[in-house]
Amino acid sequence: MEAPPDNDVLWARSLHFTHQDGSPALAGVSLGVRESEILAVTGPRGSGKTTLLGCLSGLVPAQRGEVWFNSAPVHTMGPMARERLRRDRFGWIEPTPVLVPELTAWENAALPLMLRGTSRRRAKTAALEWLERLDVGDSTRKRPHELCQSERQRVCVARALAPAPTVLFADEPTAPLYSVDRTHVLRTLTTAARSHGITVVLATHDPQTAALADRTVSLLDGRRVNTVHLPPVPETEGRATCSLSV
Repeated sequence: MEAPPDNDVLWARSLHFTHQDGSPALAGVSLGVRESEILAVTGPRGSGKTTLLGCLSGLVPAQRGEVWFNSAPVHTMGPMARERLRRDRFGWIEPTPVLVPELTAWENAALPLMLRGTSRRRAKTAALEWLERLDVGDSTRKRPHELCQSERQRVCVARALAPAPTVLFADEPTAPLYSVDRTHVLRTLTTAARSHGITVVLATHDPQTAALADRTVSLLDGRRVNTVHLPPVPETEGRATCSLSV
C-alpha cells in the first residue's frame, strides 16, 4: 500500500462506487488536495461530485479504492472511527440550508462545538465571530423561520466554520441562492477559509463558483476528465441584500 504525498491533506486513489440501481457514480477517480487549498470539483448534475465528497469525507465508504487523510487510511476505518473523524476534523455544508427550527441562529452555529463538549460560553463566542464575519451578526437571536434564505445559508456556513475544521466539504453550497447572494456567500466562505488555513473541497456545476477556487477538477460520468489551474481571486467582499423566504 503506497502512502500519500506528505503535502496532501486528502489523497484518493482509484475510487469506485456504484449506486444500488447499478449506475456508476465513480469509476476510478484519483486526486490529491493540498493543505489550505480550495479545490472545486465541477461537472454536470449526476457526474459524481456529491459521491466523491461523500467518499473523501468518510460519509460514504468507497466500494473500491483508497482515501487518506493526513496519512491515515480512511478506507480501512470502521463506522465509529469515520464518525469521529467527521465530527472532530471535517465540516460539511449542504446544498440547501438545514437548521434546527427551535434554536436561534447563534445556537445553530454553535451546535457542533457544543456536541463536541465545548462549553456554551466558548461555543457562543466562536459562533458569534463567524456570524459577524458572514454579515448575519445582527440576526443571532432570530430563529430560522425569521431569516431569509441567504441568511439561513450563511448560518450554515458559520456552523461549518466555527469548529475550525481541517477540511470543509461544501456540496453546491449556494445552489438555491440568487446570483448576488451566491457571489457574496462564496467570496466570504473562501476568504474566511484562506484566513484560517482551512482546506475546502467544493462541489459545483457553476463556472462562476468554481472560479473562486485555487484549482478545479472536472468529472464526467464518474470519471476525472481534466484539471484547470486558476489565477488567485482578490479577497474583496461586498454586502448583499436578500428577500424573505419562509
